[in-house]
Formats: sequence, C-alpha cells, structure tokens
Amino acid sequence: MTNQLKQNIQKHINLSDTEMDQFCNLFKIKKIKKKKFLLQKGEICKFEGFVNKGLFQVYHIDKKGVKQVLHFAIEDWWITDIDSFTNQKPSGLFIEALEDSEILIISNADKEFAYENLPQVEKLFRIMTQKSHVALLRRMIDNLSKTADQRYIDFIEKYPELHRRLTNVQVAAYLGISHEFLSKIRRKITKCQKNKL
Repeated sequence: MTNQLKQNIQKHINLSDTEMDQFCNLFKIKKIKKKKFLLQKGEICKFEGFVNKGLFQVYHIDKKGVKQVLHFAIEDWWITDIDSFTNQKPSGLFIEALEDSEILIISNADKEFAYENLPQVEKLFRIMTQKSHVALLRRMIDNLSKTADQRYIDFIEKYPELHRRLTNVQVAAYLGISHEFLSKIRRKITKCQKNKL
C-alpha cells in the first residue's frame, strides 16, 4: 500500500529502509467513495494526505454560491488544507472525491513526531511546501496575465491525464469561467486545429 508513497518520498529525500518504514507506518489508509468529502467547510483539517488512488477536488464556495476550484489531486499528489491543518482552525474549504479514492493520511501529531525523530522528513515537507507555493504564484500570475483561452490550453498541456478525467464543468470551475464560455473556447480551438489541417 505504501510503495507509491515511498517512491514519491525518494524523489525528494534519502531515507534508510528503516527510516522509510518508520515514516510510512505513521500513515493510515482511508478509502473515500465518489462524491464523498474528506473535509468540509467548518471542520478542522486533521490530516495531510497522499493520494494513492483516485481524484480529489479542493474548492471554496463564494458568497454568491459559486464554486471556485483551487486545485485537484490525483495519484502521487499530496492534499490538505494547509491553513486549517497548520493552525488547527476551521477550514473554509471542501475536499471532495471525484472518483472512488484511496488516500494515505498523516496526523499533525504524527508529522511532528516524524520531524523530531526523522530530521529528513522536515526537509521533505519544506520542499513540497516550496513547490506548492511556486505553483500557486504561477497560477496567480497566469490568472492576471493570460486569457482564458491561454489558461485552458496551458492546463490541458500541463495536466493531460487529469484533463481526461474531469468534466467540462470541473475544468471551468478551476479556470474561473462559466461552462458555456469554456465550450466556446473548446469550439474555437477545434476550429483552429481543423483549419491547420
């Protein structure tokens, strides 16, 4: 069950076999059915998770009732509400399974135990936090400087497997546009591709 997690960890840090087993044994496996929630608004996030199988969306609902998807997570990706998890305060986010999924979760207490007993683990989470921060900054810059067409093309080029597993409504919520507008963009791209042939 932890082979995929071990491979992910090895991309970032070096642990001995004993240390790797000690760290991975801190994770608990959780199975989530499609359309069920791993976290709901108002709850305190008590986990940081590694997606072993499946697909999740992390979203916020604004005052007008519009769903704003912050990000998705598929196999080999990590997921949490870092603000709620770190500060132990109620979350403003929802984490929902879009497929039947399986996630390996670590609690705050077990993560702190790992920090104290396996110093390399702190490096692992520092690297992951930096990568998440960079991705967030790039997304913010793209939202400010690129058209919806460009953002959609970037999304399908960067995440082809993820794109195939999402509905147009889900992709539109991620891009911050309406489903109808996304349909227009897709028609325009298809027309341009046909004209090139």
